Amino acid sequence: MKTLNAKSLALAAIGAAALITGCEVPPPEVVQNGYRGLQMQTIYNAEDLRESLEANVPPEPIPAAVPGGPKAKDVYKNVQVLGELTIAEFNRLMVALTNWVAGDAGCYYCHVNEGFEYDGIYTKVVSRRMIQMTQDANANWKDHVADTGVTCYTCHRGQPVPEYVWVTDPGPRQPSGLAPTGQNTAAKSVAYTSLPYDPFTPFLMQDNDISVIGQTVLPQGNRKSIKQAEWTYGLMMHMSEALGVNCTYCHNSRSFYSWDQSAPQRTTAWYAIRHVREMNNEYVMPLSEIIPASRKGPLGDVYKIYCTTCHQGAYKPLYGAPMLKDYPSLAQPLPEGGLEAIRAAKEAEAAPVEAVEEAEVVEEAEAVEEAEAVEEAVPEQAKAEAVEAAAPTPAEEQPVQEAAAEPAAAPAEAEAEVSPQPEPAAEQPAPGPQLRYPPPSMMQYPPAPLQYPPAPAPR
Repeated sequence: MKTLNAKSLALAAIGAAALITGCEVPPPEVVQNGYRGLQMQTIYNAEDLRESLEANVPPEPIPAAVPGGPKAKDVYKNVQVLGELTIAEFNRLMVALTNWVAGDAGCYYCHVNEGFEYDGIYTKVVSRRMIQMTQDANANWKDHVADTGVTCYTCHRGQPVPEYVWVTDPGPRQPSGLAPTGQNTAAKSVAYTSLPYDPFTPFLMQDNDISVIGQTVLPQGNRKSIKQAEWTYGLMMHMSEALGVNCTYCHNSRSFYSWDQSAPQRTTAWYAIRHVREMNNEYVMPLSEIIPASRKGPLGDVYKIYCTTCHQGAYKPLYGAPMLKDYPSLAQPLPEGGLEAIRAAKEAEAAPVEAVEEAEVVEEAEAVEEAEAVEEAVPEQAKAEAVEAAAPTPAEEQPVQEAAAEPAAAPAEAEAEVSPQPEPAAEQPAPGPQLRYPPPSMMQYPPAPLQYPPAPAPR
């Protein structure tokens, strides 16, 4: 009996050790997304990935509207943003918005019985502003959203308020007279690490430096302290968890801060931070006066956007599902003429290229026809005489053969005599820092120069 107990304890200890060492079932999947040999990989748990894929399936698009018909602004009242759409296009988008944002409440989530044109309910005013924000994001922030774009569903997923939003964190309860400093509190916002628990206010609302390595000698003006580094790491932890990726999805593990050795996704993230900051300051915060207290945080600030709002654990929102192509009215602010004007402008842009290609084809065909006509006009006798005159005589062939038989003497000198001296090349501008990989020596890792992406273009 004692022996059996000892064996049971041993087996239990082995099982506990295996569990502690982090064995996963099924085994994780590893995707390489950077330079080989640097562990620039993203690790996925197959079961978690399957659940994430199932949770990020977009709804089926509503069938396209029949083209033509009167404009919404000419039939409905107080249509300020989407008035250039036709009635059919406008109603189709309204049905989609209802499904994306307020499936349970329906039209009366934003409208009242007195008339759909009334702005007496705050949700209608907010919705109008959010449509403008979506159009601006798709038109002016392609460095972030690319051509895939975003729709209202990207964030809302059928809920009036997106599931993932943030407000200023008041911090843990402190003894009387001690104000929280936001420092080293294991919080969900930073994946329960001992880092500053509110990395969003300084970076996604305010324009503070997101940096770890200082460029000046301490203590003269160097704000890249250990505390500043912890704030930066707090934001990075949020971004990693929001996108479901590792640090090396954007950074090169050889030199985390080096831009010219980072993955392209780091540049996208740079623009994304500034895009989110603009949305919070230009679109969300100005609505504070009309949004009720029930939709604000403990310090009275409204719900705001961060990376998880759209990504929700996917490296691309909805894993890159191109919903925007089915709802072109959200791709940009509507010009006069609506979608028809947008289509006409795109056709006009493509027309010059097509005209040039067509002209080249016509010109080539005309040249072929002209050559054939000339060939037909030449008499057969003239052709024979021309061939006979072009044929070399035996006397002419002999020197050529002898010259070919002689070995080439001093080819370098002959080439120097025949070839003209090359002109001095014009001075070329010095190229920018180039990636050197691998490093000059296996024991040397020189820091690469900082290269930040260009600032977002003025809009």
